[in-house]
Amino acid sequence: MSNLNNSAHFTVAYACMLIAALLPFACAGLAKWPGFGKSRREGGFDNHHPRAWLANTTGWQARANAAQQNSFEALPFFIGAVLAAHQLGAPQAVVDILAMLFITLRIIYVAMYVADLPAIRSAIWGLALLVNIAILLVGWR
Repeated sequence: MSNLNNSAHFTVAYACMLIAALLPFACAGLAKWPGFGKSRREGGFDNHHPRAWLANTTGWQARANAAQQNSFEALPFFIGAVLAAHQLGAPQAVVDILAMLFITLRIIYVAMYVADLPAIRSAIWGLALLVNIAILLVGWR
């Protein structure tokens, strides 16, 4: 019989990895949403050429697509940091809190991107990067 304290379990930080992995898809849906239900002739979403269609969007739709791309870019470092923190035996409560803070900041980042608030967006991006670095380093001994 194994000791439950030493067994692997699904942590809050792991759940945050799942949320982070789904965030780009939420951004993509947001960018495409106004085009759903319209014909291609009326400017509706073109699933035959989705990247070309998204490249022609403007305003908040284009910014939602850019937020999608940046969310994919941020994903590997976040996943790596969480996995490293777990592997290094970092305090689980600290890793969980930092992971939730990262997700919160990334959601705010997307909102600021779509709302066209670049200075705030960039500050939030920087904070999320610092939190990610903290996740990576919290297990350092």
